Amino acid sequence: MKIVFATNNKHKLEEVKSILSSELEIVSLSEINCFADIPETADTLEGNALQKAYYIKEHFNMDCFADDTGLEVEALNNAPGVYSARYAGEAHNAEANMQKLLKELEGTENRKARFRTVIALLLDRKEYIFEGIVNGKIIEEKRGNEGFGYDPVFVPDGYNQTFAELGMDIKNNISHRAQAVKKLADFLSDLAQI
Repeated sequence: MKIVFATNNKHKLEEVKSILSSELEIVSLSEINCFADIPETADTLEGNALQKAYYIKEHFNMDCFADDTGLEVEALNNAPGVYSARYAGEAHNAEANMQKLLKELEGTENRKARFRTVIALLLDRKEYIFEGIVNGKIIEEKRGNEGFGYDPVFVPDGYNQTFAELGMDIKNNISHRAQAVKKLADFLSDLAQI
């Protein structure tokens, strides 16, 4: 079975391919010659994921899944949320995003946060939604060199290292994206057996 993952993010692509069954052929946007800047104008993670998936379905007529991820910080009314990638501006600068977040939380005791990933799957003209959540907290300074985005300032519950310190093997087992992808994988695996 061939399915498009609506991303050009190499980190995401590797993470997802390592979790999904080898019976599935996962292709990226570049592999189907899609180089468009797919709009993400919804005000929810679900909305953005569906928007990307429908874009591929409408323009390439292929089954597709897309994801959107947000960091939700309790003390900031769940911001940056859907705006996580461009929290400090349209440049999508991870360093600037982290610095803005740390500044916003200065002097705040409640540092509870969660990463949430939503995957929207369009398969045979039907919509399916899968969600993964990992709870944790935002620390006061960056630690670690692995991962991407907010990983150096996020410590998942049950650990005392950031995602950027834990390394990709551990992160790929416990992360929000891993949880959502595992639900997607189970769903596709069940379908394949019908």
